[in-house]
Amino acid sequence: MAAPSPYICFNCRVSSRYSLLKLPFRRRFSVTPRNPQILRPATAPKPTPDIKHIRQNADLYAQNCIDRNYAGHAEDPLKIQALYEEARQLDHDLKTPRSRIKQLEKTIAKLSIAARQDATKEGNGDDTAARELAGLKSEAQQLKDESAAMAARKSICDSDIHRLALSLPNLSSAETPIGDDPRLIKYLNFDPQAPPAWTSQSPAELRARSHVTIGTELGLIDFTSSATTTGWGWYFLINEGAMLEQALVQYALSVARRRGWKTVAPPSIVYSYIADACGFQPRDQHNEQQIWSIEQNERDRDNKPPRSLTGTAEIPLAAMYAGRDINAKDLPLKLVGASRCYRAEAGSRGVDTKGLYRVHEFTKVELFGWADNVDSTAKTSDDLFAELLDMQTEILTSLHLPCRVLEMPTSDLGASASRKRDIEALFPSRFRPTNEESTSAVDPSVQRLESAWGEVTSASICTDYQSRRLATRVRGGTTKDSRFPHTVNGTAMAVPRVLAAILENGWDAERGVVVVPEVLRPWIDGMETIGKQG
Repeated sequence: MAAPSPYICFNCRVSSRYSLLKLPFRRRFSVTPRNPQILRPATAPKPTPDIKHIRQNADLYAQNCIDRNYAGHAEDPLKIQALYEEARQLDHDLKTPRSRIKQLEKTIAKLSIAARQDATKEGNGDDTAARELAGLKSEAQQLKDESAAMAARKSICDSDIHRLALSLPNLSSAETPIGDDPRLIKYLNFDPQAPPAWTSQSPAELRARSHVTIGTELGLIDFTSSATTTGWGWYFLINEGAMLEQALVQYALSVARRRGWKTVAPPSIVYSYIADACGFQPRDQHNEQQIWSIEQNERDRDNKPPRSLTGTAEIPLAAMYAGRDINAKDLPLKLVGASRCYRAEAGSRGVDTKGLYRVHEFTKVELFGWADNVDSTAKTSDDLFAELLDMQTEILTSLHLPCRVLEMPTSDLGASASRKRDIEALFPSRFRPTNEESTSAVDPSVQRLESAWGEVTSASICTDYQSRRLATRVRGGTTKDSRFPHTVNGTAMAVPRVLAAILENGWDAERGVVVVPEVLRPWIDGMETIGKQG
């Protein structure tokens, strides 16, 4: 049996290093303008960036790139302007040779007919006419060659404009703080004037309050077996731990359904270009990708579009209406989906990410919606965003978790978000009494708690960033013109982190049990506590 060919990843195959191997690379699918390394099916929707707005506001987009840590793209708006001017000049310059070519073709046609008629009558050709005809043909061919070169250059300019426009992050909302510091909005289940009692505990007592310790001792989480089966970043939830996961999912779904959000069970694998269109890509070539791509066999990798594991249900939910029109009367369209999610979490290690806080695979309930920001009679994306935040607040408040709500700054926003709010919960195991981190965005009275906060939900407005890249349009309503809807998304339940927060904040050391939030008890056989006395 012949030895198997060594595996070469897709990115390496299209890199210059791979080209040195002189192996064939056949493209049978169109290539996404956003990332030329991602093959797309022939039926993939065509992205439509707002190039006119970028051209007219190049300085705004350039500064936006700097504010959002996309400095590598800050020159792109000016490049777009220059390429547009070049393309426009080429378009203008092409008019003269094309007009001349048409004139020459008519003249050549007349002379050719006349020459044939003369040759028939006289029995021989006219050398002067032949030379004149040859000269005209030569001039026409030269003009055609020049026109073809200019047309090819214009096509390159148009392609580069499209590619550069798609590389830019969304414009930030006026509500988004510029810089690195979030703005504190409010607290949930927490009084900054009365810090939790565990802040005075010893390091040993805090370690005993970690969800890793609690979950292991109570037989709820098994990290040892997962280290053997898969490695770091995976885990087994067992016994009441597994039941808690299902309880959290069902509770989050029940809250969303009660508010009219349609339940969806989405796939966990999508075409890679879909994830890219939703804004999940590195900020530049030096950033590590968080999305996992699925390996393709040698036969398929050159002619079939790659697929990726979804980092969140936001990606397949957004793609449900890719290349489709939504009737204005159906908006706002609101979906809630529970799925498994996969993240590379590259470079994330340390005591603050130990256990369930930062893992490679997890269950999450995601909220996703479309809104029409053109029709004045319909709910806007701001309305949908407020509804989504209200649901997150209801869920975390009813779970009795101490939290804070933050308006996130420009440096924290991904490519697609115009505005983002995070809700962070307190994790006793993350508390560092000697913490000296910057606390400019939080109340000074809780400075010592800064290290203990950890994100459990996020909510974003993406305006028309995703719908433009997925060709989702709205038709109907008070205006006849089709338009791109705005999208919003947010976490209803990130199971591992919320489960960890419940174990740590619900821990009763004296009884050796975890108190189960009342709203979860219907889905966990009515248990009030989990542990020695549970």
